[in-house]
Formats: sequence, structure tokens, C-alpha cells
Amino acid sequence: MRPQQIPDSRATRISAVVLDEHGSVGVRDLELAPPGPGEVRVRIAAAGVCHSDLHVLTGAWRIPRPVVLGHEGSGVVTALGDGVDELEIGDHVVLSWVPGCGGCRSCRAGRPAQCALVATVVAPGGVLYDGTTRLSEAGSSVHHYLGVSSFAEEAVVPVSGAIKIRKDAPLEDIAIIGCAIATGVGAVRNTAAVRPESTVAVIGCGGVGLACVQAARLAGASRVVAVDVVAGKLELATALGATDTVNAAASDAVAALRSIEPDGYDYVFDAIGKISTTEQAIAALGLGGAAVIVGLPAQGERARFDPLALAEADQRILGCNYGSSIPHRDIPALVDEVMAGRLDLASMISARRPLSDAAAALADLAAGHALRQLLIPGHAANRRVSATG
Repeated sequence: MRPQQIPDSRATRISAVVLDEHGSVGVRDLELAPPGPGEVRVRIAAAGVCHSDLHVLTGAWRIPRPVVLGHEGSGVVTALGDGVDELEIGDHVVLSWVPGCGGCRSCRAGRPAQCALVATVVAPGGVLYDGTTRLSEAGSSVHHYLGVSSFAEEAVVPVSGAIKIRKDAPLEDIAIIGCAIATGVGAVRNTAAVRPESTVAVIGCGGVGLACVQAARLAGASRVVAVDVVAGKLELATALGATDTVNAAASDAVAALRSIEPDGYDYVFDAIGKISTTEQAIAALGLGGAAVIVGLPAQGERARFDPLALAEADQRILGCNYGSSIPHRDIPALVDEVMAGRLDLASMISARRPLSDAAAALADLAAGHALRQLLIPGHAANRRVSATG
């Protein structure tokens, strides 16, 4: 049964990228109802294309359909629901795909990335807090993705999912802060708390992995080894702070990592989330090291490790959801770092494309030909920035 869609004569007509019940992706004309209590409407400036969107497309993650994809983005507030006083019309915002409710046990404990309402209602149901959707097509409801649905001209989101940022920041570039940067930088700073002079390896140099590389550099790691199968991504990782690289298409990743650091690593970040890369991250650890699982695998996957060896070496396996972030604290601070030149986002954006290119952008991502691609509402033609293949 589809969730209820609240009818409203003030609904706005928008174009949005819909994944339908048959697995097709395309731009459709939808109705977007006004924001309800505690919600805001945002005109989307840019939306990042992430592997999480790809997981939904392939069915690796089971999300109700039809659904408007996209969970990473930025924009400008255009309407306020009742009771919203944190934001004003015209504010620039970065969207957060974990819009913490503020009242559950995790939110009260200062862990909004583990919000129970998001985990049990918003994410699995494809709805907002109240269990309904603001999206519809010809009277039939359409689902939200992770409370965001940024592959659209406009979106209605909970106010906690719209993080106010400074207005002088480039709205397109900072779209990727809402997922890739917050996750990768947060994994290094919040989840692992990487120490100066540590040895670090990052497996996977997509958007999240490159954010891990940059954060490890900023943390003062003495060695940052980037691992990927695409030479162009390794070259970019070097430009962003990696001291060494491993091409996993040409050699065994663990053996190559051990040839660089025979005693293993203090921290290994799996920024891909495949079972093979998770097992590689654990195998590359040194004494007292921590494997941080940042990339998210398909539902139901199981990895193997030797628990005795883990215990004897005093090693840890750390799960990392959204970089253990507190979005209202971390996202504005990350924007400040971008503006100060400490974090490089522009180099990580490989293409800027119109909404109509969504299916092609997802295909390029699946083939490993792209880093972070941006979908820009209103663009009529593909604007590529750089290639990684």
C-alpha cells in the first residue's frame, strides 16, 4: 500500500527523477505539496549522484517505489511550514539525509545520525516524519528517498534536514558536503579520531574515499595510502593528499599495502562497502589498528574475519554511518573549511549534468567512469569537468 499523500490546492508542479516500479529512471512531472508543520521547501541548486542511489536502482537496497531519487544536495529555502523559526525564506542550505527528529533516544544522546524515527519510518517507508509523502503524480503518491529526494527542481524536507550555511559559498559545489564530504571527513574525525603521525589506508577513491584522504591529510597522518582500480582516481588522490597509491587492478591490495607498511596500518577505511574490501581492510591492520567500514554494502551481506587474531592484536572494526556526524555542527564547519581552502571539492566533481541525464549519470557511476557528478535542475546540456577513467 502506498503512503497517503496530503492533497493541497497549493501544490507546486515540479520536474523530478523518478525510479518506477519497473526499474526505469526518468524525469516526470509531479505535484509537490506545501511543507507541513516543521518542514521547509527548498529549490534545488545541485544534487550529487551517489552509490547509495545506485544501490536503490539495482535493488541492493529495498526502497518503496515509485521514488524520487537523490539524497545529497543544496539549495535555497522557498517556503516554511508551521512552527519553523530556525530558517527564513532565502536561506542557503545543504540537505542532510539523516534529518534527526530531536526526540528519540539517539537524538537526545547527541547521536542524530542514528535517529530512530529516520531508521524506522522515514528511510524504509519513503515518507516524512508523519508517515505521509508530499509527492504525487496524477493523484497517486510518490515516495521520498531518505527524506530528501534531491533529484528534482524542488523538495520538501524536515527542517532538521536543511542545514543553514553561509551565502558566499558556491551552492553547486557544496552540494556534495551533505553526503560524501560529511561521511568521509566524519569517518576520519568522528568515528576513528585519527591521530597525528598515524598510518592510514583508504580503499576506494570515489567521493567518500577522497574525502577520507583529505581528512587524513588534515589530521596529520604520516602516511596516507589510496587504493583503487582506476588510475585517474589514484592520481587525484595524490593531488588531494595521498602519500602513496595502490592500483588494485594490477596487484593484490593487501599484499601491496603490506609492502608499503609491513607492520600494517593504524587505520584502514573501506570506502566501497564490498565484502572483499571490508575483508581487505581488516587484513591490512597493524597492532591496535582500526578498520572503519564507511561504504555501505547490499542488504544481507556477510564478511569473514579471524576473531582470535583480532583480539590478540587488539584491533577494532568500527561501523560508520554518515561519518558519525552531527549535521548542524559539522556541515557549516565543513563549508567554512572549503571557503578557507582546506578542503577541495571542485576537483572531486567530474561532471555537471541536467536532470534528464540521471540514468546516464548512474550508469557512468556504476562503470567507474565518474567521481561525484552533479545534477543541475534547468541545465539543458551535459557539462563535463574532468575524467577519471
